[in-house]
Amino acid sequence: MKKLILGLAIAASLSVNAQEKTKSSTPVTFGVKAGFNASTLSKVDQYDNDQKLKPGFNAGVFANIPVAEKFSIQPELLFNQLGSKTEEREVYYSNSDRYTREVDYKKTLSYLAVPVMVQYNILPQLYVEAGPEFGFLLGGKDKGDITTTKTSGNTTTTQTTTFSEKIVKDLYNKFNFGIGIGAGYYFTQNFGVTARFTAGITDIFKENSADTVRNNAFQVGVAYKFK
Repeated sequence: MKKLILGLAIAASLSVNAQEKTKSSTPVTFGVKAGFNASTLSKVDQYDNDQKLKPGFNAGVFANIPVAEKFSIQPELLFNQLGSKTEEREVYYSNSDRYTREVDYKKTLSYLAVPVMVQYNILPQLYVEAGPEFGFLLGGKDKGDITTTKTSGNTTTTQTTTFSEKIVKDLYNKFNFGIGIGAGYYFTQNFGVTARFTAGITDIFKENSADTVRNNAFQVGVAYKFK
């Protein structure tokens, strides 16, 4: 029993010393990051739609935790703007009149995002990464223009209305899950640039009879580590 206790004490002592050496050579670092989002929603429906990338931004904090010589885990806490820019065009007839309805609108969805990236350092200053992203819906807005053109014989009239309204959060899933892959390069020990693509896995809507609607986003930005 004494030998066992002595062995455990020695093992514990060696473990503490090893951890202290690891901490001193590769300490946990904290930082801030911000960047530009180009996002869209993946969906298909019966209208003549043109999905375009919607600009947005992300900003927040991160911790970089070394777990091996070239591997680290980086959890982040970000404010993340997703959504899409959509152009819809619909043609319909009423009696002998022809109507063209065009809708140009942006859907902005704001999330509190928690990416957890596993990073591999190809070079001391260059890394690649992959990992899950967990998002929590904070709110959102639909904003755009509706243009209706009526053609009756040789007469054409056009009417445009503008709308801006908050989304009905009860129709949306509060939780969003995605998978991200990316890379980054640090010009100095503190300052670097980042790029990441995150593909959505879950549907943004609670009930959706059509195809699943997912968030997708490409992000580029800068990061600063405090050392």
